[in-house]
Amino acid sequence: MYRMMEAARHRGHAVLALTSTLPDPDQTDIPMVKVPSVVLPLQKAYRIALPGYHHFAPQLRSFRPDLLHINSPCTLGFAAAKYARHFGVPVVATYHTHFPTYPRYYHIYGAEEMTWRLIRSLYNSLDRTFVPTEPIRRELVANGVDQTVYVPNGVDTHQFSPTRRSMEWRRRINASGGKTIVLFVSRLVWEKDLRDLAKTYQWLRAHRADFEMVIVGDGYARKGFEAMMPGAHFLGYQTGAPLAESFASSDIFVFPSTTETFGLVTAEAMASGLAPVAAGYGGAVELIEDGCSGFLTTPHRPVEMAERVSWLLDHPHERRIIQENALQRARQFSWDTILPQIFDHYRDVIRLQSQRRRSAA
Repeated sequence: MYRMMEAARHRGHAVLALTSTLPDPDQTDIPMVKVPSVVLPLQKAYRIALPGYHHFAPQLRSFRPDLLHINSPCTLGFAAAKYARHFGVPVVATYHTHFPTYPRYYHIYGAEEMTWRLIRSLYNSLDRTFVPTEPIRRELVANGVDQTVYVPNGVDTHQFSPTRRSMEWRRRINASGGKTIVLFVSRLVWEKDLRDLAKTYQWLRAHRADFEMVIVGDGYARKGFEAMMPGAHFLGYQTGAPLAESFASSDIFVFPSTTETFGLVTAEAMASGLAPVAAGYGGAVELIEDGCSGFLTTPHRPVEMAERVSWLLDHPHERRIIQENALQRARQFSWDTILPQIFDHYRDVIRLQSQRRRSAA
């Protein structure tokens, strides 16, 4: 999001962000308006904006936006869509998170169709929805979501690069003796299929000792997940240079999540020169060419995932070929390639809204 907003400013556009949680000052200098919010009951690390656009309408009327871009189908997203309809502002969204898959992880039975109804009610009220992978876009269309276009996420191939590799980092992880490092990066929440990863790790630990497992990320499930992963290195939440170093200093990236629309961390791992092993669902299907730039495994088959990781451990020469293929694949998603597509859609949506206004007049 920061890259998109910074790119807009670089092109001479004014940018304003509405959010329920302000970022750290060193993350961005984008002007931001903090809207009133409450703690999300089931996930206390997150806040959800109070409903209604009257909380931010004065700021937007003063800013006079030509376009609104919604990032999430939350209360703030619904409020922004309502504001756009009321004041005649073009509005688009990016479909970042596949929320209809979430209820199954919390045993909220019957909620998946309700989630789809909410998804349809929001995204069908917009001018355009950017979907980062074709498999997810087709699923949205099959479930009645209109006006979708394929626009992949960008990857910062300058920050995430094999040049960030650090032998000192590897020594700290106890890999100086030639051990291979297997990495997982994610929010530590159950919908990332952490239980599947724990079973993958346990199988590997039972069969070999020539690797170290590193976990980067934090979240409400961390304590329970750590108990399932004895011997793994938990580095906590990282961003910026430390995160890029953790990626580049590892060798294999494993990602069992089946709730990704794109899987940005997988793309960042590939850009850092890692061989990825991911569940073959959603974004991973588009990012990874199975057997060439990584491995795709049957979702929720942790032993199959462990066997693919084990093969990479046993075949270092072939692993290096896959790592190079993954690196070249990730470079196809550089921001320099993706940003022009986004701004072309912005201009098109604004132009169509202008035509509608002239026709109405």
